Amino acid sequence: MIALAFMGIGSQELILIALIVVVLFGATKLPKLASSIGESVKNFKRGMREAEEEEQKAKLLQNQAQPKALAAEETADAASEQTQT
Repeated sequence: MIALAFMGIGSQELILIALIVVVLFGATKLPKLASSIGESVKNFKRGMREAEEEEQKAKLLQNQAQPKALAAEETADAASEQTQT
């Protein structure tokens, strides 16, 4: 409510907005509208969660690959040193 008060929207304005929404969409369509908005929010949150999980998996795979690459590089360096001597 603090954010709404900051924008200058009070309870009378909220009631007026609600009445306009009811007139525009009709009382029978409002539950369907609210349901589809809720479903959209749920899908958005699921997508964000999946993206975060994929990012964490990619970081984990990258962190696992780095020590292997370093070990392979060290082995190659050691092998080149042996061939030079």
